[in-house]
Amino acid sequence: MTVPDPLALAHERPELSAFQPFWKRQTIALALLLLAFCLLAAVHPRLAGRLFFSLATFFYLLISSYKMFLLYRSVRSDAELRFGRSDIAALSEDDLPLYSILIPLYREAESLPHLAASLQRLDYPADKLDIQLLLEEDDRETREAAARLALPPSFRLTLIPPSLPRTKPKACNIGLAHARGEFLVIYDAEDQPEPDQLKKAVLGFRRSDPRVLCLQSKLNFYNPRQNWLTRFFTAEYSSWFDLSLPGLSSLRTVMPLGGTSNHFRTEPLRTLLGWDAYNVAEDCDLGVRLCRAGWKTRMLDTTTWEEACSDLGFWIRQRTRWYKGYMQTFLVHTRQPIRLLRELGWRNAFHFALIVGGMLITLLLNPLFWTLTALWFIRRFSALDPFFPPLVFLMGATCLFVGNFAFMYAGALGCYRRRCFDLVKYALLMPPYWLLMSIAAWRALVQLVVNPFHWEKTRHGLTTHRAP
Repeated sequence: MTVPDPLALAHERPELSAFQPFWKRQTIALALLLLAFCLLAAVHPRLAGRLFFSLATFFYLLISSYKMFLLYRSVRSDAELRFGRSDIAALSEDDLPLYSILIPLYREAESLPHLAASLQRLDYPADKLDIQLLLEEDDRETREAAARLALPPSFRLTLIPPSLPRTKPKACNIGLAHARGEFLVIYDAEDQPEPDQLKKAVLGFRRSDPRVLCLQSKLNFYNPRQNWLTRFFTAEYSSWFDLSLPGLSSLRTVMPLGGTSNHFRTEPLRTLLGWDAYNVAEDCDLGVRLCRAGWKTRMLDTTTWEEACSDLGFWIRQRTRWYKGYMQTFLVHTRQPIRLLRELGWRNAFHFALIVGGMLITLLLNPLFWTLTALWFIRRFSALDPFFPPLVFLMGATCLFVGNFAFMYAGALGCYRRRCFDLVKYALLMPPYWLLMSIAAWRALVQLVVNPFHWEKTRHGLTTHRAP
């Protein structure tokens, strides 16, 4: 079979690819905006300061309110597709479709035995599984580890030629070209999906609107209590996948996908040209692109267990890559704002701006406002008073208490709903973790300029814990 171009999106739809991170018109617009603000600050510093802090404080208040709104929406009965044992038992195995599983691997020799065992525990007919291990040709260690395993016939190895960019989405595009199944799912090397996940996905597609192209599974960790970092990480993931994304699903709006366990209809995914090989958060980007093309995403009530990164250095690198990809995604989809509004509509464009752009702006602004708050409380820094008129000060105080509460409450509620009762208290101690997130966001901004396509590898196998 002739392999389509894994960089097809960049070649055929360059306006939707992160190959060129900054378009000239975006660079000019940003430069003019900064110049105008600097001129205003030089001529009238008090007015410039008031304008900046007023807009930033209003933005914080908007983001906090939006977070609470998503929590409210997440408890609706239509927030997720749910199927019980009786639904699964009613499925005829003869009627199940061929299901493709793509697993991009790079330097993952130590994860292969657990991965193979996890996939063989799937409650799905082995002769209807099409499992591709996507291996880099020059990754000798992982290829040798795969050769040593006695893999069943449902597994096959697909080699990825060494070329730039060396990214997960490029490998997935080659896997997509070779996929044989009606449906397709991505798993990572350390993933342990619940055994009935594929059957639930089949039911989800069959009982949903035909325009539903993607079903996003929930993600959580099998090593939540390994150390302080994994405890905070679990609280964050529980909030995101169990509350925020279901809230978006209930609104039937644009949804930034998780990096794994997203299930697709194979042929429509090919018409979208798969993933953007130059975007290091290809999942988030694809979620926006499929919505722009008129397709829909729903949350599926099933969990894939992953390994929470327990090493701070690897966690910073992993999070840097995620935020850099979100920045790429926001830049790509705001290149042509009128076209974006026409394809998404005002409502979906608003959700996109808050869930992708809003998160990034918040993380970048947080260190500044934390510093100013500390100065005001510790030394009653009166030089700040002219920049915070009474209304702005009131909004700021509201954000300090209500806004922080919203994000802590989301983490605590997520842990509670996951029945991780002992982790609820860690959700109430999140500010140091937020600081780490801001450090990663600023690091991502620097990388976006100097090294936009660099894929910082996350090391797995740092835990002995496994999913129950």
